[in-house]
Amino acid sequence: MRNNLVRGKKRTGKRLQYVAGAISVLLVFVCYQNMAAIGKGPALGQIGDYLQKKVAVSAWKNCIPSMVQQIEVNEDKKSMGNILVEKVEHLFPVYEYTQNLEEYDTQIESELSYEAAIAAEGAEESKLLEENQRAGKTQTTENEIAVIPVQENILVQQMDSAAGVIAKVVEIPREKLYDFDYLIHNFYQVDRTTTIDGTQLNPDLLLGKSMKLQGGNEAPQILIYHTHSQEGYSDSTPGDTNTTVVGVGEYLATLLREKYGLNVLHHTGEYDVEDRDNAYSYAGPALEQILAENPSIEVVIDLHRDGVADTTRLVSEVNGKQTAQVMFFNGLSRTTKNGDLTNLPNQYQADNLAFSFQMKLAAEEYYPGFTRSIYLKGYRYNMHYCPKSLLVEVGAQTNTLQEAMNAMEPLADLLHKVLTE
Repeated sequence: MRNNLVRGKKRTGKRLQYVAGAISVLLVFVCYQNMAAIGKGPALGQIGDYLQKKVAVSAWKNCIPSMVQQIEVNEDKKSMGNILVEKVEHLFPVYEYTQNLEEYDTQIESELSYEAAIAAEGAEESKLLEENQRAGKTQTTENEIAVIPVQENILVQQMDSAAGVIAKVVEIPREKLYDFDYLIHNFYQVDRTTTIDGTQLNPDLLLGKSMKLQGGNEAPQILIYHTHSQEGYSDSTPGDTNTTVVGVGEYLATLLREKYGLNVLHHTGEYDVEDRDNAYSYAGPALEQILAENPSIEVVIDLHRDGVADTTRLVSEVNGKQTAQVMFFNGLSRTTKNGDLTNLPNQYQADNLAFSFQMKLAAEEYYPGFTRSIYLKGYRYNMHYCPKSLLVEVGAQTNTLQEAMNAMEPLADLLHKVLTE
């Protein structure tokens, strides 16, 4: 009897606790509604974030107490997401792979609104671009791509005195290329907005595709053009195309013609004068026409000048000359967000990747320090018109015109080695 009374009192006490709790929740809700009505209540999002953080901390207390201690110490300084990411990176060393990669602040992607619009059929990507433009930002933000520091790479060339030609400075064992981690670390920079794996970066494919020119030099073999013809250098003269990337392209064409006997067509059409963001879509039809009129063309080179932070200097020393570094760029027609971009197919993507890799490999062996990592990103950058398509960034706005001109000498030599030797 007595035990029954005790159990009855306990049940009654619990019911009263539940009722009191419900009343408290109701009172809080009513108070919130009243405060919100006069504009003094906290946002529901803030309440949700607070509750989410508390629940997360409680859950982690049962798993990793030391992590919770660190969270509680830093919770006023960092967001819950940042703290958990840091802890995961610490617990799982695989994240060192991304932390150790150099990242480049490159201007190329910010000019591709037409590609982004096509990829998303005028929906999400166009909306994002418009929002970024209203906010005064490019598609590639500082949070997505870090800026590399000043680079002054000094290179001493070894000359073959007997033949009078440049000899290899280093020899990269081909078997090392089958290590995907080695390949990525030493040859590529994969942008966070896209993905790639060993099926595409397969050394058998990258080296197995011949880039050798098939025809003679009686007709044009190489086309050089500029999607962004208005890109200049630190000492370029406004209005003088000879001091822009167009002038640099003409020097490259001259070297290939006069020194290496190649037949080069240099197209100087302007596609970014009034609407830079749509330059690729404007250049496309002209490129199609040139290739249709000149079926002998086997190589297409889109020559650019990169845009980086004002504190970044992309300089190496080649044969005693201050030389702008160059970067090869590939589009993968795939983004992390949207997957494969079926509206932007590129049947020559494997060939494009093989071309840039063979150029980079030759550069590392003959001119180490001259080239930056091959940059891989989404979309396709008009590289689907020709198997041997190469997009090249020659220095940046912080380089002088002479440094960019100097870069054409090793670049022409590399093209000669990959395309003819």
